[in-house]
Amino acid sequence: MTENSQQRPDSGPNSHPELPTQYAPADVEGQLYERWVERGYFEADAKSGKDPYTVVIPPPNVTGSLHLGHAFEHTLIDALTRRKRMQGHETLWQPGMDHAGIATQNVVERELAKEGLSRHDLGREAFVERVWQWKNESGGQISGQMRRLGDGVAWNRERFTMDDGLSKAVQTIFKKLYDDELIYRAERIINWCPRCLTAISDIEVEYQDDDGELVSIRYGEGDSSIVVATTRAETMLGDTAVAVHPDDDRYRHMVGTEIELPLTGRRIPVVADDHVDPEFGTGAVKVTPAHDPNDFEIGQRHGLPNLSVMDEHAVITAHGPFQGLDRLEARSAIVGALRADGRIVAEKRPYTHSVGHCSRCKTTIEPRLSMQWWVKVGPLAKEAGDAVRDGRVKIHPEDMSKRYFDWVDNLHDWCISRQLWWGHRIPVWYGPDGEVVCVGPDEEPPSGEGWTQETDVLDTWFSSGLWPFSTLGWPEQTESLEKFYPNSVLVTGYDILFFWVARMMMFGLYAMDGTAPFHTIVLHGMVRDENGKKMSKAFGNVVNPLEWMDQYGSDAVRFTLARGANPGVDVPIGEDWVQASRNFANKIWNATRFALMNGATVEGELPAPERLSATDRWILSRLNEVVADVDAFYDDYQFAKLSDTLFHFAWDEVFDWYVELSKTTFQKGGAEADASRRVLGEVLDVTLRLLHPVVPFVTEKLWTALTGQESVVIADWPTDSGFRDEAAEREIENLQQVVTEVRRFRADQGLQPGQKVPARLELSGTSLAAHEDAMRSLLRLQPAGEGFTATASLPVAGATVALDLSGVIDVEAERKRLAKDLAAAEKEKAQTTAKLSNEGFLAKAPDHVVEKIRVRQTTAEADIARITAQLASLPQG
Repeated sequence: MTENSQQRPDSGPNSHPELPTQYAPADVEGQLYERWVERGYFEADAKSGKDPYTVVIPPPNVTGSLHLGHAFEHTLIDALTRRKRMQGHETLWQPGMDHAGIATQNVVERELAKEGLSRHDLGREAFVERVWQWKNESGGQISGQMRRLGDGVAWNRERFTMDDGLSKAVQTIFKKLYDDELIYRAERIINWCPRCLTAISDIEVEYQDDDGELVSIRYGEGDSSIVVATTRAETMLGDTAVAVHPDDDRYRHMVGTEIELPLTGRRIPVVADDHVDPEFGTGAVKVTPAHDPNDFEIGQRHGLPNLSVMDEHAVITAHGPFQGLDRLEARSAIVGALRADGRIVAEKRPYTHSVGHCSRCKTTIEPRLSMQWWVKVGPLAKEAGDAVRDGRVKIHPEDMSKRYFDWVDNLHDWCISRQLWWGHRIPVWYGPDGEVVCVGPDEEPPSGEGWTQETDVLDTWFSSGLWPFSTLGWPEQTESLEKFYPNSVLVTGYDILFFWVARMMMFGLYAMDGTAPFHTIVLHGMVRDENGKKMSKAFGNVVNPLEWMDQYGSDAVRFTLARGANPGVDVPIGEDWVQASRNFANKIWNATRFALMNGATVEGELPAPERLSATDRWILSRLNEVVADVDAFYDDYQFAKLSDTLFHFAWDEVFDWYVELSKTTFQKGGAEADASRRVLGEVLDVTLRLLHPVVPFVTEKLWTALTGQESVVIADWPTDSGFRDEAAEREIENLQQVVTEVRRFRADQGLQPGQKVPARLELSGTSLAAHEDAMRSLLRLQPAGEGFTATASLPVAGATVALDLSGVIDVEAERKRLAKDLAAAEKEKAQTTAKLSNEGFLAKAPDHVVEKIRVRQTTAEADIARITAQLASLPQG
């Protein structure tokens, strides 16, 4: 364990600020955090000679507010960075926010709608100015909420994906990719939101089971007809073929012929394509290349025309009676017309199927053929996969690597253009004679009559994919970039492994000459409710972490989240668990307050082991083991295990045993008490430092009170001194066995916890003789005086505790009570045994019912043994 190097401010060697009787988080957290920021503890110095430790915050949306997922992820990152800072690293936790193109534009458009305006009324330039105004006035409330949580981020380095520096990075990499022919423009099928009026990425599509209809439609006549089924009848207006499998004998004679498309009078070909599953449905599918991604691929292979029949609002544009109808209105009208024409072979309602919805506005997504900008991801994705395969980047937990490879090895080209006004406008200009010019950040765009800039902006994931290096000043070769790139670790949810992590890997390797953006990717699960159910407004189980922080304190929320954080596994959380964590914070507070009131100190060297009692040597030995265990768990990102280890060590061993055993020592006074005061100070000092990364506020208040030093934030991280004392550990384990067994016996006899009982302790020949006073104090045992009669004798751990219960309990009443309980247990055993002996019952009853009865039988047998022993231990009268 380390000696602290900080100076004590305005405090004498044995003076401690008085702690209030109760811990009130609201009175401490805000002022402590602001003091940390004012003193610059979280800032990172690029000129420092210390080893760097860098983590980026997954940039929250500027429209967002702190939810439990943020609180969970931020707690883990904050714990890592606080520990590394204490270990002497130059630590950078890089903060910032994402401009969140669609979400932010929607927010501002809703504000305009209240004024009776649309963005088109303002025009592009004025609308963008309005968004910036909203961002500066109302955006980014999550930053204040992160302070509430205790995020130790370098606020002086805060970035925004639309700030000048990051905009330059975006334009630079776009130009580089374009010049390397890795960005191109092409007409493809994309996810289109008819409400937001833009293409959206796969991650912005939410799939849910909707009730729709499945209709089977007969195309053609007689023997030359084919039946196809669809859930989107309105798209048939854009059909340009029917496809069958080339080996399907049912349709082999029709391949190469044409059939009439109902309601349109158009004739369309029958084509053979391996994509068609002959076993599914009728084995024939309608092909609508402009409105379905699979159909588009079929159309490309067979040279089919792409016939768009809807506009950007999903309104039918095809000439005819359905023109001008919304897609859902058209669906009903078209099915009605087909039914009237005798073309409907079968209808199934409701037909439940998976339907994509816009994550922003919940509108049903429309696959749409559109001219868009794309990134050719093949070579970039290969590099991203190789970096993990060859060990340059490690994924934790390792079994998540398969998910990563499944994604990067099968990536399709990435649509990066969005039909929005808020975002990074694509730096491409079109000339009057068809010229296309991509402009870099230091280049002048072409001017003159007829030149216009691309109106689309870039997908938000494009700029956030540059986050690990754009935030450090790239494309400039800054000191920060040299010092802090690559990042040490990325901590993020497995749900965005494909979308954000993969993009950062591709861009980082591409822009930074093959250097991956981080050494390790740590993937965590999702926060769920206490029953393991996904949190959703629809389920009514969404929790606002700020409410829990108001009620129980930020430390309680953080500790609960960290204690549930097993690698890659979803985290259930309930209010009862937060209450328990609040109780833990209170326990730390009360124990430290007791220690200060009894003179615990960190002054001077620890006494030599030979000058310490077995109790002192035991707790120091255990302390060093815990330091080693916590370090190992941190290095393996086992947040739940390290939190659980600290909880049980602090509560079970330090507070419930060592502090209680120390009370007797302090009462005696003398050199042994002075040594224990120093040991108690050491134990609390180290325990508070170990706890600090997870519960920063209460540990700061207590550690500074205990040590008188400036801040635990900049204290040294504890190290394992190597001290172990197995003999002392065995001795205290024996003492714990005796105390635990006698307490259990007392409870079984119905004694009150504070009720005193005469007892004789036979400890000769054991190592427990030195602990008699402590054992008597813990067990409320009086000395055996005249007339002592042992009515019960408990042999435990080589010692014997003889008790005289005469006059302490009503033996006859207790015997009657126990006899009644014994009869009930014997009846339960008889009933369960009879059922389990009944072959007919065993043959018919479900397994879980039989197992439940077996458990009841086992419990009854244990109760019989326990009650029988209690009866035998009662005084005989």
